[in-house]
Amino acid sequence: MRLYLLCFILFLVGLYGVLTRRNIIKIIIGLTFMEFSTFLFLIIIGYIEGGVAPILSKTVEYTRFVDPLPQAMVLTAIVIALATNAMLLAIAVKLYKKYGTFDIRKINNLKG
Repeated sequence: MRLYLLCFILFLVGLYGVLTRRNIIKIIIGLTFMEFSTFLFLIIIGYIEGGVAPILSKTVEYTRFVDPLPQAMVLTAIVIALATNAMLLAIAVKLYKKYGTFDIRKINNLKG
């Protein structure tokens, strides 16, 4: 139960960073915190204490197997998150080159 609570707290830290910060880089970091808290949550859901890898053989007893689906989903989501973060950082660099600031309020006030 504590691990679920810690994932929720990590998600809230990221959400706080997204909603209260004006710096684009800090907003991207907040989004990254939210993504990784979701990844941790999915991994915790798939974990079974005392579980073994779901590889069938004659030497392994059929007791408790760990569900591999959340792990596969998280691996796919990590690749997507990496691409998303790279794109967001590239956009932030382009905005900085054009406007000279990472502050969202200043960028909104500028026209051009």
